[in-house]
Amino acid sequence: MNQEVIIVQGNHALSGDVTVAGAKNSALKLMAASLLGQGVSTIRNVPVISDIEIMGEVLDRLGAAVAREGHTLTIDTASVDSCETPYELVSKMRASISVLGPLIGRFGEARVAMPGGCQIGARKIDMHLVGLEALGVHFDVDHGVLHASTPDGLHGAHVYLEFPSVGATENMLMAAVTAEGHTAIENAACEPEIEDLANMLNAMGAKVSGAGTSLIEVEGVPLARLHPCDHTCVGDRIEAGTFLVGGALTGGPVTVHGIDPAFLRMAIMKLRAMGCAVECGEDWVRVTRTGPLHAVDIQTLPHPGFPTDLQAQFMLLAALADDVSVITENVFENRFMFAAELMRMGADVILDEHHAIVRGVEELEGAPVSSTDLRAGAALVLAGIVADGETRVHHLEHIDRGYEDYVGKLASLGADIRRVAADDVDC
Repeated sequence: MNQEVIIVQGNHALSGDVTVAGAKNSALKLMAASLLGQGVSTIRNVPVISDIEIMGEVLDRLGAAVAREGHTLTIDTASVDSCETPYELVSKMRASISVLGPLIGRFGEARVAMPGGCQIGARKIDMHLVGLEALGVHFDVDHGVLHASTPDGLHGAHVYLEFPSVGATENMLMAAVTAEGHTAIENAACEPEIEDLANMLNAMGAKVSGAGTSLIEVEGVPLARLHPCDHTCVGDRIEAGTFLVGGALTGGPVTVHGIDPAFLRMAIMKLRAMGCAVECGEDWVRVTRTGPLHAVDIQTLPHPGFPTDLQAQFMLLAALADDVSVITENVFENRFMFAAELMRMGADVILDEHHAIVRGVEELEGAPVSSTDLRAGAALVLAGIVADGETRVHHLEHIDRGYEDYVGKLASLGADIRRVAADDVDC
């Protein structure tokens, strides 16, 4: 496939209304959970992004039939007869490891290639394995393939996660729903996407309580009692936060629809601290700014703390603020790769291990830049909108993993932006 670039002409304001797609980080896990339904499940509000396509291929290799109509997926898992996922798919996307839990829950075994994906951190799967082992799962690794078995069946357990890992919580949850007895997951991840997954599992006949809190409890049910369901994916809080940052950068007003403001409490608090006015409705958030951007300190933490997936976007805001901001990355060790690209545009950033000291500058300058990961790519496009001159953003495959029609949505808000084949761009 021919490489493409996004070309942005700077000094443009964003204003208007935009609707976010369904949450990438939820939809992928809902697709995996459909394996437990043993029939035709319908998942609505699913974004049209490359990660969803890859997960669809993973399910197809397992024997499922996946069909899309607009933003609705129909997944028939009745004929799934394989519990092995191939390396060539899993290596493209770490979220593929989320089929581990439901495969174990359905078949009592799984063979899953060790995950790959974006390069923002090691994100080892040790916690997945420790949690599942407590439920009676035995693991062997052979030539890069993780083989899970349950020689004595799945049984409930009380597990305390050493870190509130989203992936480990999800895999344990999807395995525990068919385990015999009671399972308690302490220090569980509290992300809204966890609650969304639990809601779908309950609609399928599972008995899950406490999702969205640090203590999730599961009463196991026999696999035969689980059935397909019809479920609507929650809105994408990170896409919403990205567009809110765009409004904050240029002044707005930008109104983002399709999102529960409660999902963005910490981000909204930081926007207000930076000098923005933020209004909230039942399923929308509006941001406006008339004064200067103020410096702010940010620490990324598991939900309900500040999300690591909005760190790059807020570093961009800090780069244009009126003083020095300190951003501390506590979740992914390599996520400051974005800073080097932002500095190409004139940002003043000093990196000190997991801290970034960002001294605000008066303006950014357009430049050729490359996406280093999904969220960095989105932030660099926003940087181009406020920069002086032209910005070209390369390696769009990262952006395509998590943003549906990103260029089209920004254009609808007033950005001078286009996406073209790299061969059509003059040097």
